[in-house]
Amino acid sequence: MRPWSRATPDEYAALPLRAHALLADVPLHDVWRVELPGGGSDRTIADVRALLAGGSRARANPAVRSLFALRRLLGRLFGWDETSPRAERRGDAPPAADPSYRSRLTDEDRRRSSVEPGSPDGIFTALYVHEREAVGEIRNATVHAFSVYALEPRVDGYRLYWAIHVAPVGRITSLYMALIDPFRRLVVYPAILEQLHRAWCARVPRRNEGLGAPE
Repeated sequence: MRPWSRATPDEYAALPLRAHALLADVPLHDVWRVELPGGGSDRTIADVRALLAGGSRARANPAVRSLFALRRLLGRLFGWDETSPRAERRGDAPPAADPSYRSRLTDEDRRRSSVEPGSPDGIFTALYVHEREAVGEIRNATVHAFSVYALEPRVDGYRLYWAIHVAPVGRITSLYMALIDPFRRLVVYPAILEQLHRAWCARVPRRNEGLGAPE
């Protein structure tokens, strides 16, 4: 049986997450889950981030690496990764206020975060990293999107939820998401979650010991 699957919006909404209030006005686009067995009672989202930083994405199958490479190429060709709308860059529209959701963080959000809000986090910018929850943000010419990781303790280990919220930045957003969704849902997410499951099983000890440095 596969250790990963898509989760329902109701299942995700039932989790006690700060992200629900923070992203209340941003539609939920996707939510996935992966089983992470064992690990003792003191695992945190930092353990998951350590495994992701250790290269589970980079070690994903060749199809995923090829898709990421193609996306980077298309991003350069069409300016998809530029952060300012074309009208603003041409001078046809006044500069918009900073749209980052960092301004919505409370003092408590910032105090609890183990990462400084606004720090680079892969292709995202970290909003916060709490003990069992982390939210990252990305805004470019195609989307204003948020990645939410939530680690839920289970009787036999943990279950990681990975949700994507997407706010439109223009008419291109719906077209862009329709274009990439089949690749994300059929190839990219399954490969990343499968690799994360394997990395967890290989690296996380059965007793409460440290993870050690990522390989």
